[in-house]
Amino acid sequence: MDLGHYQLYKDMKRYLSIFLKGFGMGAANVVPGVSGGTIALITGIYNELISTLKSFNLKSFKLLIRLEFKKLFIQLNLVFLITLFTGAVVGIFSLGKLFKWIIDLERNVNGKSIEHGYEPVLFALFFGLILSSVYFVGVKIKNWNLGSIFSSLIGCALAILLVLIKPGSENDQSLFLFFCGIIAMSSMLLPGLSGSFVLILLGNYYLIMIESVQNFDIYVLSLVGLGAIVGFLILSNLISYLLNNYESLTLSSLTGFIFGSLATIWPWKTIVREEVIKGNEIKEVIIGYENWTYPAFNSFDMLLILFILIGFFMVFGFEKFGSYLKSEN
Repeated sequence: MDLGHYQLYKDMKRYLSIFLKGFGMGAANVVPGVSGGTIALITGIYNELISTLKSFNLKSFKLLIRLEFKKLFIQLNLVFLITLFTGAVVGIFSLGKLFKWIIDLERNVNGKSIEHGYEPVLFALFFGLILSSVYFVGVKIKNWNLGSIFSSLIGCALAILLVLIKPGSENDQSLFLFFCGIIAMSSMLLPGLSGSFVLILLGNYYLIMIESVQNFDIYVLSLVGLGAIVGFLILSNLISYLLNNYESLTLSSLTGFIFGSLATIWPWKTIVREEVIKGNEIKEVIIGYENWTYPAFNSFDMLLILFILIGFFMVFGFEKFGSYLKSEN
């Protein structure tokens, strides 16, 4: 293989890796309680994502005004960004439908049909994945001291507090949809904070992540997408500043936040739903969680434990895959 073909091979492998990581980020944000930022962090793409988003600044605007598109393309790392977000969009639309199908499956228990009977399987898979990621984020902290421990406890407490907040009601006003985009998609950058869960708290999870995605509602998706762009730009600069100046405290806070967020996706809990009327349709929306319990170790609970283990060891697979790609480069 000559040098040109070898470089092409390396580039194709790198961008396939970025696409798959974006796919994982998008898929994660479909499940309430799971953070795309966590997926970015454990797959080793988090720092490049933050620095790339931060590059949307005044310098980039000047290059655009001067029509220096080649320099602008390099400045914004657009090949990376387009590949990553293409993967995320594909993940949201493809796995969004798959997850919706799994969530709607009924399960027979003692002759009775239980709605959303297999939804805990998804929570179990991502519970294991996030539990494992706590370790991988924690080992990135260079200095564990009293300050780091305290900040991790604060992060954990904040995550648990979010679980206890009563969700709002659905609101399809334009300004509020734009606000949902800012808040929910900003949370995609924060490991441990789920964009979908934030949408539940805001009351618009079903409207945005299920109804609008399935029906491809351009109006709703455009407003949320515009808000997402604004949120990304604001938060990327803030996170970059914190990581550059207070790395250990920031990472320890994120570690605690990720650990505390496990309460959101604990498989053995009751998801509270409510029927709402919109136009001529009656639909169910998630309004909160209650009755956290422990496994009874019956056949279904053993299935959930199996999926927790699968999710847990998936992270190690991500790490091995990332190490392999680095060694090839």
